[in-house]
Amino acid sequence: MKKTILLLLLLVPLMLVSQKMGKNKKAVLASVEKHKEHLIQLSDSIWALAEIAFEESQSSEVLASYAEKNGLKVTRGVANIPTAFTATYGSGKPVISILGEFDALPGLSQKTVPVKNPITEGAPGHGCGHNLFGAASLGSAIAIKELIETGKIKGTVKFLGTPAEEKYFAKVWMVEAGLWDDVDVNISWHPGANTEADVQSGLSLIDFIVEFYGQAAHASADPWNGRSASDALELYTTGMNYYREHIKPTSRIHYHIQDGGQVVNVVPDYSKIWVRVRDPKREVMLPTYEHVKKMAEGAAIMANVEYKISLVSGIYEMLVNRSGGEIMQRNLELLGPITYTEEETTFGKAIQKATGKPEVGMDSKINPLRETQELPGGGSTDVGDVSWNVANINLSVTTAPKDTPWHSWAVVACGGMSIGHKGMIYASKAMAMTMLDLFESPKLVEKVKEEFRTRKGDVVYEAMIDGPPPISEN
Repeated sequence: MKKTILLLLLLVPLMLVSQKMGKNKKAVLASVEKHKEHLIQLSDSIWALAEIAFEESQSSEVLASYAEKNGLKVTRGVANIPTAFTATYGSGKPVISILGEFDALPGLSQKTVPVKNPITEGAPGHGCGHNLFGAASLGSAIAIKELIETGKIKGTVKFLGTPAEEKYFAKVWMVEAGLWDDVDVNISWHPGANTEADVQSGLSLIDFIVEFYGQAAHASADPWNGRSASDALELYTTGMNYYREHIKPTSRIHYHIQDGGQVVNVVPDYSKIWVRVRDPKREVMLPTYEHVKKMAEGAAIMANVEYKISLVSGIYEMLVNRSGGEIMQRNLELLGPITYTEEETTFGKAIQKATGKPEVGMDSKINPLRETQELPGGGSTDVGDVSWNVANINLSVTTAPKDTPWHSWAVVACGGMSIGHKGMIYASKAMAMTMLDLFESPKLVEKVKEEFRTRKGDVVYEAMIDGPPPISEN
């Protein structure tokens, strides 16, 4: 009798899960499983190609071709960006879109081993997991397409292949091209070191180039005939470094010197620096940006040179949607955590040892939905611009060990093997389930959209770009 009672108690959670998991959810999970090996192949192909911003011609085509093969209508070269595309299926409302990124980072080439070991020294690598990003999202879109095709649900699914997230932020031009104008709710995810429905914002930022123009001269024979663009550059960076003490603790100023002169015995007549200003709030970031621009003029005056400032692009912080996060959270709890083999746990701990982190392995537990922080730290993404134009639901899924340094060789190593693959397939399932909830419930769609309208308020979105995408600049 006791054994019977115990057995029944053990079966109750399974029975509850079975009750919550309707036929359509089982169908989308089965679809992702059916495409699993192909999705892994897509991801591994993009991982090996490791193409950087606006150069992802082969990576983009890998995804676009698979979308076409599975019956989605593909439009390539959208928003005047050769590597951007859309893949759609269905008709009418709701229109649910999903994002797919696929660009790599320079200099992060790495083998799938838990110690730093590049495939090709200095070559690019997927240090942000974007090889997993696009493949997982396409798997979700295909799962929904198959349900629309069989008449189980109605509406339109729209996959957007979005290049150049690591540099230039192509989604800003895609927003300007109106690619989300007909969309009700957008879904996005990002590889991470934990699994959660992401209801945190990020940092707005703006990128610009400063160039200084002087007069070349012999650095020893007649330097008095020269006006050094390099002097202006040094004065400018010194000014920015002093200014850092006087900005809000939440703000950031970064720069990368791209040209400081060519040879030591010539007074340089040209210098170039890429500058970035960030803050969790765009209204705080913009005044800082304006002041940093003024400092370029001051540096030019002190060095007696000319200067030029060129806007690259800027992006908004993420507009959080907790209603959408709650839908995603329920699906994460329904799926449960990712499980790992002993070999995968060992690999993760070796990554942590190599990067000086506690050797605790993987973290895929499903925590309760976190409170949204007013001033989050972290990075930035052009998904923020999407989120100010359409209601957006975000997800983070474990694809690397806990505390792994992001934008590093360690992420590349995990993204090309089973740890990354497991996270990718999990993300594909979670997003497909969340999209399905929206397709099946107009009330949920309206609830998510209503929160979007409330949070956005009377803010009028203005893209921080000046001209066409800088495709040739790469």
